[in-house]
Amino acid sequence: MKKQKWSLLSTAFTILVLANSSFAQTAKKKNIPVKKSISTVASAADILAGKALIQKSDCVACHKTDVKLVGPGFLQVAKKYPATEDNYTSLAYKIISGGTGVWGQVPMSAHSALSQLDAKKMVKYILSLK
Repeated sequence: MKKQKWSLLSTAFTILVLANSSFAQTAKKKNIPVKKSISTVASAADILAGKALIQKSDCVACHKTDVKLVGPGFLQVAKKYPATEDNYTSLAYKIISGGTGVWGQVPMSAHSALSQLDAKKMVKYILSLK
């Protein structure tokens, strides 16, 4: 009985291995595209709107264009982050939610009243300063 059971298991295993190997030989591999951050050029209108939004906000109390004040200068930020859609989105989120640790231990206050669209325009202006 044990030999018969073992033989049955062995045969079933062999069939599964053969079925999988023949399937693997005939199956086509799917090409899954790798998600890349694509550089995007911000429109002139978005850049001008972003500049205007920054000038009338409290950003200039902690940030200057070319020198570190409380936070990094906008040129420092532009040098660190390429102008990609991913960076526009993630930096806009940081403006809205605030944060600490990237440029030192002084926290950046949250700007929760800003819309994601306006924050993105601000980021597009900053990253255009290179």
